[in-house]
This record gives sequence, C-alpha cells and structure tokens, in this order.
Amino acid sequence: MNCEEVRDYCLSLKNTTECFPFDEVSLVFKVENKMFLLLALDAEEPVIAVKCDPDEAEQLREHYQAVAPAYHFNKKHWNNIYLERDMPAKEIRHWIHHAYQEVIAKLPKRIREQYADE
Repeated sequence: MNCEEVRDYCLSLKNTTECFPFDEVSLVFKVENKMFLLLALDAEEPVIAVKCDPDEAEQLREHYQAVAPAYHFNKKHWNNIYLERDMPAKEIRHWIHHAYQEVIAKLPKRIREQYADE
C-alpha cells in the first residue's frame, strides 16, 4: 500500500476530512474533527500513525515488524505502521478502519448513531 492508496482509503470513510494542522508534511485525517491517522509525507520510509485500542496496539507490535510505537504520540494508543514492510495492504486497511472506529466509539451517542453502518 502506498501513500496515495492510504489517502484514498481514508477519504472513502464517511465524513473524513484531511488537513495539515502541524506542518506542511504531516497529513492528518479526521472524523468529526478528531484525528485518527497521520501520514508522514516526508518520511524516508512511508509510514502512518494510527489510533489503536491499547491492548491490540501491543499485540500488533509483537506480530509485525511493520508496527512500532508512534513517534510524538501517546504510545499506549498510537502505532506507526511502515507501509513497505511485512503487513499486507488488506491488514493495513483493517487497522486504518480500526483507528477510524476508535474515534467514533468515543463520540457522543447522538453523533455516534450516525455511524452505525460504518
């Protein structure tokens, strides 16, 4: 999976927006104005930072060389996924969707209900 495919997949998720809140090389994807993924456009090796359930975050790091604690983020809740390592594209898409769902799960109930089919 490459950076453009990550971007396309993120934008296919309901109400996802993209922005550059930190600098011109850190592309952030949000749902309901809450960040679920950061794509580092200037990285030597293509990498994304994804929000993750804390228990699953640790297991994921143990299972894939492509996964590491996210730099500059709360390492309990965020993982880096290196796109050109040992994680298949289907699995990367799964964890992007997981990150999206992690944000939705913490939204107020009236907003969360709009995402019941996601």
